[in-house]
Amino acid sequence: MERSKLKEELISWLKAVVLAILVVFIAKTFLVANYVVDGSSMYPTLKNEDRLMVNKIGYKLSDIKHGDIIVFHATPTDDYIKRVIGLPGDTIVYKNDELYRNGKKVTEPYLDPEKKELESGNLTYDFTLEQDTGKTKVPAGELWVMGDNRRNSVDSRRFGFIKQSDVVGKLDVRYYPFGKFEWFGL
Repeated sequence: MERSKLKEELISWLKAVVLAILVVFIAKTFLVANYVVDGSSMYPTLKNEDRLMVNKIGYKLSDIKHGDIIVFHATPTDDYIKRVIGLPGDTIVYKNDELYRNGKKVTEPYLDPEKKELESGNLTYDFTLEQDTGKTKVPAGELWVMGDNRRNSVDSRRFGFIKQSDVVGKLDVRYYPFGKFEWFGL
């Protein structure tokens, strides 16, 4: 009698463990992805080796907004993390270290720490979409993205627009280092 209870208990635990593994596998495959920041292109917001959780399906492409931090397929083997600066239909101009979107000046408070450290010059060089891409507006189905470390970021200024269909997800959480835990997706 004791033996059958032990067997039932073991089977119950085994089912729970298998179910937990299945839930983690489904969540990791379809719902969220873990990323490790490689490099300094998003400094000071994100630092090299920060651990991130990216929401893969809890948003729609139409929900992406200015200032969101996204992960996208930059090449067949590499994903990049950058900030959304321009949405379809936007005009983008940088002049005297200030962003102008659709003719209106836009504040970028996430750049303030880096701007304060500058001894001279601008954090972001002057440009227009037309100068960099030949287009005056962000095309339908595409985005203009930039890293927060404007002097050291391979971003849309170098590779142009990104397709919205290449977006993997939006940054939700920085979970490591633990002292820098932060929610981004709320």
